[in-house]
Amino acid sequence: MRITILCEGKTEKAFKPCLNRFLRTKLAGKMPRLDFSVYNGAIPTKDKLQRRVSKLLNTGVKRSDAVIALTDVYPDFSDAAEAKKLMRQWVGNEPRFYPHVSLHDFEACLLPYWDDIQNLAKKRSKPFGVHSEEVNHLNPPAHRLKRLFEAGKCRDSYNKPRDAGRILKDNNLLVSINACPELKAFVNTIIKLCDESKVIS
Repeated sequence: MRITILCEGKTEKAFKPCLNRFLRTKLAGKMPRLDFSVYNGAIPTKDKLQRRVSKLLNTGVKRSDAVIALTDVYPDFSDAAEAKKLMRQWVGNEPRFYPHVSLHDFEACLLPYWDDIQNLAKKRSKPFGVHSEEVNHLNPPAHRLKRLFEAGKCRDSYNKPRDAGRILKDNNLLVSINACPELKAFVNTIIKLCDESKVIS
């Protein structure tokens, strides 16, 4: 099973080793190949998204069995439902395409590891909110992490690929999956494509 994940940037790519490590515990003997197609900014929209998905699924020697689009809700969409609905409309009737979102950006899935974040930033602070995926749409987690790091004693700003990788490296992804419904839906899509009996409830 080859699955291509269209995603927005380097942070999501830093997520790949952690995701693979977690999936190996769930899908022993049925592990998919995950190809991350990373864009510097927003993933394609409208006709460009349709063409990209069609090309991945229907052409080339290494064609994909499924394509998952993982886009941030911030700043282009009003909410998760709108983002998924529009991506589905743009791609059309293609059952091998699965639209998913990070709510409101990918950094939301890092927030459950608050102690690690504070240790890296060398700054003690109250969590940004009780529910990671409900952190203010107009002031998303990535922006807040940047300010936290710059106020801390780590002598550096938050660096998306470097610090996301450091936060996720030694943590159990299931903690974030259980705290973030959109992340759980995304991971469950991958699992379901490989072994429906292993879906996380």
